Amino acid sequence: MNKKDVLTKILAITGTALAWFPILAPILLSVVVIITDHVFRFDFLMPAGLFLFALVGGGLLIWAALRTHSRQKLIGWGLGIAAGLLVGGQALADVTGLASSETEPVGWPWILLLTSLVLFSFALVARVSALYYYRTIYSRRTAANTIPTRQRLRCYC
Repeated sequence: MNKKDVLTKILAITGTALAWFPILAPILLSVVVIITDHVFRFDFLMPAGLFLFALVGGGLLIWAALRTHSRQKLIGWGLGIAAGLLVGGQALADVTGLASSETEPVGWPWILLLTSLVLFSFALVARVSALYYYRTIYSRRTAANTIPTRQRLRCYC
């Protein structure tokens, strides 16, 4: 049973908006600062700080995916990998002393932490690329459109 009702569409749209928020917020705020102060400032830690929005958005996307029985693994794995990288990065910052400023932000601990943050952001973008999920929800396929073209063109006269 394929549920494509209004609730599923609302879940998918709201989930995608919430999931994109941690990625778009630092970019949009950087553009505003460039326009107003003529200085480039980019908060690369903001996606990690706004992970709660991505988590709620991911939950809504998973709920919508469960209702339509499609793209469940893509959304679930993306959310799981993003959460794992965020927790792993925070644990790495605690272990290496970067979180408490015991260690200077240089060398391999800093590079490893930045790598985990970049991979976290990529995982958010990959999960959010569930925009392809909209094709599943908003497609107007009928039973006739699912038949391959070759078979539709055959004439059984």
